Amino acid sequence: MWWFDRRPILACLTVGFLASCGFTPALAPGGSALALQGRITTEEPDSRIEYTLNRRLEERLGRPTVADLKLQTTLSVDEDPSAFTTDREITRYTLEGDLRYRLEDTAGALITSGSVETFVGYSATGSTVATLAAERDAEDRLATALADLLVTRLTAALQ
Repeated sequence: MWWFDRRPILACLTVGFLASCGFTPALAPGGSALALQGRITTEEPDSRIEYTLNRRLEERLGRPTVADLKLQTTLSVDEDPSAFTTDREITRYTLEGDLRYRLEDTAGALITSGSVETFVGYSATGSTVATLAAERDAEDRLATALADLLVTRLTAALQ
């Protein structure tokens, strides 16, 4: 029996289909994601997790050079116990993050707004130091995930 690799054929068909429906990659030259590069300023962070969020936004969108867009964010994080032992001791926590955003131009006209949310978890079974380190790591992962979701939403809104 003759077997052949069908992946190149499927890739060609997929690319052809996407090109025919008007799909353009956001990160391609001239794409909507590149239109945001170096244009967005953010507010000063008030906490470590907000600093991590702003740092990730800067990694994805570049440092503001033109700065003709202003991004206002409101971050709320809830910590909930999510696993218990039979002795009712907490062994795992869940951090739920909700990031509300508002993108305006320099004149204050609203371009887009909305919210993104996600969650991460961490273990609390080790020592106090290990649990604190796991919590910080979870906060960093949460901020990174929220920033990535926000960049995706901004890119889609400007498409």
